[in-house]
Order: sequence, then C-alpha cells, then structure tokens
Amino acid sequence: MKDKNDHKPLNDRSGQVMAENGSAGARDSMDRLTVAFEAGAKRWELIVYPSLFAFILLAAYGFYLIFSLAKDVHFLALSVDSNMDVMSSNLMTMTDSVGQLSANIRTMAVSVESMAQDVTTLEPMLTSMDSMEESMKTMTYATHNIQRDMRSMNYNIHDVSRPMTLWNSFMPW
Repeated sequence: MKDKNDHKPLNDRSGQVMAENGSAGARDSMDRLTVAFEAGAKRWELIVYPSLFAFILLAAYGFYLIFSLAKDVHFLALSVDSNMDVMSSNLMTMTDSVGQLSANIRTMAVSVESMAQDVTTLEPMLTSMDSMEESMKTMTYATHNIQRDMRSMNYNIHDVSRPMTLWNSFMPW
C-alpha cells in the first residue's frame, strides 16, 4: 500500500518521519480497534448464539404445545359432539315420558273425581256406622257393669267363706 507521503521529495525528511509516525499511530489505533471489536464480537457470540439456540428450542416447544392443544381441542370437540347427539336423543325420550306422565295424571284426576262422587253415595252408610258406634258404646258400658258386678260378687263370696280360709288357700282364685 502506498502512502500519500511517498511521492514527496527526499529533502523533506522531518515531514516524512512525522507522517510515518502518524501513519503508524493510525495503524496502531486501527489494530487496537480491530482487536477490541473482535473481542467484543467474541463476547457477543458467547451471548447471542446460545440465546438464539434457546429461542429456537423454546419456539419449537411452543409449536409442539400449540399443536398438542389443537389436537386435544379437536378430540374434545368430537367428544362433545357425540355426547350432544346422545343427550338430544335422551331429551326426546324424556319429552315423550313427560307427555305420558301428564296423560296418566289426567287419568288419575278423573279417578279422584269418581272417588269423590262415590264417597257422597256412602253418606247413608256413615250414618249407619254412627248408630253402630253408639251401640258399641252401650255394649261396652254393659260389659263394664258385668265386670264390676262379678268383682263385687267375688268379694262377697270371699267374705262369706272366711271359715274356709284354709281351703281357699288351695284354690287358684
């Protein structure tokens, strides 16, 4: 490489030395700048390349996660679709059953009305039962009187038979 100062005459030696010193200083500082830049580039290479590799790994893993999620959502959609078909058929069956239930309730309502009319025809029987109840009360009262009289008679027999106390101790009554 030619220097700018190479075409000058030889008698100007001091200018030439100065130019060579300046040129050597410029080269020196350029070499130092190059070394510093290369050292800086090395440091950046130590940071950027692993970071770039980590980013690529994370991007691939993210793609895998999104792909898996999309596949799972697809299976979920298919499952929900098939379950909806089953559920709609069950709802139709339930609608039919509710219709039958309402018909049965109407039949029961008619039967209850019929029973209410039958109860009104039983009114005379209820009066007969009331008179039967009165008769039972009278019979119960009479039976109570018979019991009372038997107890009194038993007591009296017991009093009359005092002399037979020894014999009474053998008797069960």
